[in-house]
Amino acid sequence: MPDPAGSEFLHSESGNLRRNLRRIDSIFLAIAAIISVDTIGQIATSGAQAITWTVVLLVLFLFPYGLVMAELGSTFPAEGGPFVWLRLAFGKLPAALGTLLYWITNPVWLGGSITFLAAATWQQYLAPATPGGFADYVFKLVFIWLAILGAVVSLRYGKWFIAAGALLKVGLVVLFAITVAIYAARNGVPGSLTDGLSPTVGGFLAVVPVLMFALVGFEAPNGAAEEMHNPRRDVPITVGVSGIVSALCYLVPVVGIVLVMPADRISGLGGFLDAVKQVFSVYGGAAGPMLAFAAVAFVLVLLNQGCSWMIASDRIQAMAAVDGAFPRWFGAFHPKLNTPLRVNLLSGVVATAFTVVATVVQSSSASAVFAVVLNIAVSTLLLSYLVIFPTIVVLRRRYPDVERPFRVPGGKAGLWISAVLIYLWILLGAWQTIAPGVLDRALGVDYDFEGTWGVSRLTFELFTIGTLAVLVSFGVIGYLVARRQPARTPESSAQLVA
Repeated sequence: MPDPAGSEFLHSESGNLRRNLRRIDSIFLAIAAIISVDTIGQIATSGAQAITWTVVLLVLFLFPYGLVMAELGSTFPAEGGPFVWLRLAFGKLPAALGTLLYWITNPVWLGGSITFLAAATWQQYLAPATPGGFADYVFKLVFIWLAILGAVVSLRYGKWFIAAGALLKVGLVVLFAITVAIYAARNGVPGSLTDGLSPTVGGFLAVVPVLMFALVGFEAPNGAAEEMHNPRRDVPITVGVSGIVSALCYLVPVVGIVLVMPADRISGLGGFLDAVKQVFSVYGGAAGPMLAFAAVAFVLVLLNQGCSWMIASDRIQAMAAVDGAFPRWFGAFHPKLNTPLRVNLLSGVVATAFTVVATVVQSSSASAVFAVVLNIAVSTLLLSYLVIFPTIVVLRRRYPDVERPFRVPGGKAGLWISAVLIYLWILLGAWQTIAPGVLDRALGVDYDFEGTWGVSRLTFELFTIGTLAVLVSFGVIGYLVARRQPARTPESSAQLVA
């Protein structure tokens, strides 16, 4: 039997992979993926208790999640990361569906909230334009395809853009934190932490799904595991460093927003930059240019964020195609660029389609329905973790003798505690996405469903179930098509187990 850790993971694209990622590059890729600046404002809308729940999730989700990914990523360091873990644990069909749900989130997310937030920021702070107008379309399409271009170019060069974006992201948070301190010293703060830190059930149910989506991404560098210099050594360190940096880069801006912005003025769309605008007043005449700089940096960070997820998730989906869990035509890495060009372009097409449709319907009667479809399509990432997370338990049992450079501490008890904790959190986040308001009402919390979504619950559930059915059908069809296609080599490319 081949070594399941991947040293004998032979596939037809091995010759098109180059080890371009050093440890520091993997750390930057993880930071770029995990810190989702588009979610910071949404997290802060829950007020001071968002700080409480962020701390709780950092301790009870991010920490055990990091331990699990450190073991999986260093023990099974094959290109395609999560696909390989699913394939080894559950077989090809579950791996095909889990990988599809993981991948499809990212082009939809890129074409949805990331692009729309970037366009809104650009138009508000830099170059006014009419939403749905020619300039709006041009900006959105250029933004999407720049992100795809960043994923298409060789990692030998693309890693520098990822590193620059990660540093810019951290630098923006540091600048904001310093400015909040100066602003508070000069003007005091209208917000209050002590009045709202006490957690409530309603606040918990509102912020947890957003935090779940925001805090995931430790496994992203393993999408390019065979392009790392030494994944067995580097993955645990990457998880540790990126986890600490990411925790601070969520907690600090949320605290800052709550401190300087009145609760009724915090918005999910512009919460972070609204707070930046507020505190930059301390710079006097330089406030305008500095705000413009912050807006440009914010847009570039969003671009970098979309690009980093395309780099990771497109490789994972491409390896599914190499193994025959998705049409094999997509399982090709460009011989010179060493990137999965065909999946990259497919992601660009999906992102473009979502942006165009969303822009067309945003002011029409269909906008609420589209928001429901977009919500579930983006949230399939959480659903994919429902099958990815159990692989740690299955692979520990199935391959006990494989060398593990890092183990979840605490023996079997530590493994099960970590696995169960993160699974329950993801299950809660996924449930709140698919059936919002059910838990709220069961726990006595008011929830205005039609006021929140703009559609009835029946309409919401029909479109939610319909969207999931389409995605699962797409995955099953792709799997069946791939089964009828011959492997790319006589040795059956991407063979994982004997």
